[in-house]
Amino acid sequence: MGEALRAAVFAVLQAALLLAAAPLLHGVIKKMKAAFQTRQGPPLLQSYYDIAKLLRKEPIRSETTTWVYAAGPRVYFATAVAATTLVPVFVTAAPLEAVGGILLLVGTLALGRFALASAALDTGSPFGGMGSSREMTIAALAEPALMLGLFASALAAGSLNLGTLVRGLAEQGPSLHPSDLLGFASLFIILIAESGRVPVDNPATHLELTMIHEAMVLEYAGPDLALVEWASALKELLYLTLLADLFAPIGIATTLTPATALIAVTAWSMKVFLFAFGVTLVESTNAKLRLFRVPELVATSLGLGFLALAIRFL
Repeated sequence: MGEALRAAVFAVLQAALLLAAAPLLHGVIKKMKAAFQTRQGPPLLQSYYDIAKLLRKEPIRSETTTWVYAAGPRVYFATAVAATTLVPVFVTAAPLEAVGGILLLVGTLALGRFALASAALDTGSPFGGMGSSREMTIAALAEPALMLGLFASALAAGSLNLGTLVRGLAEQGPSLHPSDLLGFASLFIILIAESGRVPVDNPATHLELTMIHEAMVLEYAGPDLALVEWASALKELLYLTLLADLFAPIGIATTLTPATALIAVTAWSMKVFLFAFGVTLVESTNAKLRLFRVPELVATSLGLGFLALAIRFL
């Protein structure tokens, strides 16, 4: 019982820390993107202001929608929070790693995507149906690519449990094995696709010819939209943390003490910032792909994941 209580407290604390940091990540990326374009950009804390403003507003919902529309943002937000408890962040142990590993993580994120796509269809809006169709088309390639990229690392550690996997990688240190390089490239493309960044999507556009994620949430307002935006930022932070865990396990604590906790938080912040800089660099130096070219890019990630896994076997 004591172990279960400690795991629950650890899960709540880790989820709360990531929830608090997620909007800041969006602010940092927007600032860096503005700097690349020689603009001042929004304030660093603008995402916090936006979420707080949306939470204070009254929700507006169409009379034609059902409970599916109202449940979509809540399930999407809940699955994003639940996924944070399955991933090691500051120490080489996930709070709820005994519950499940890689397959549960991918399934939890897929459930959130399904709930939001179903809610978009429930509005009866052509934009919602269009966005859902595009999102699920990309997901059909992105989810297998995500699993293959994670499986390539899991094969080296001999476990699908993320805690065991990160502990093994932390003992071995960073690796330049070809499968690791291919796996990193595969997961980085998935990060771009899942976070809706250029060249896959543009989070700042409302042009119907290119919208994917924005088309699904176009009908939402107030607290519903706040939950969606917050969960999207949390998922992006989660993918960056996965990259840091699997390919740069430097500084992550093996035992939790005040000194190791401070080092782990600092190392995690620096790694997330560096990967976020890479995302911003890709977004600022590439044009938005045509919609029919996007599956080709995600399929490239799937191919890289296959190669990474095959090289691990060989």
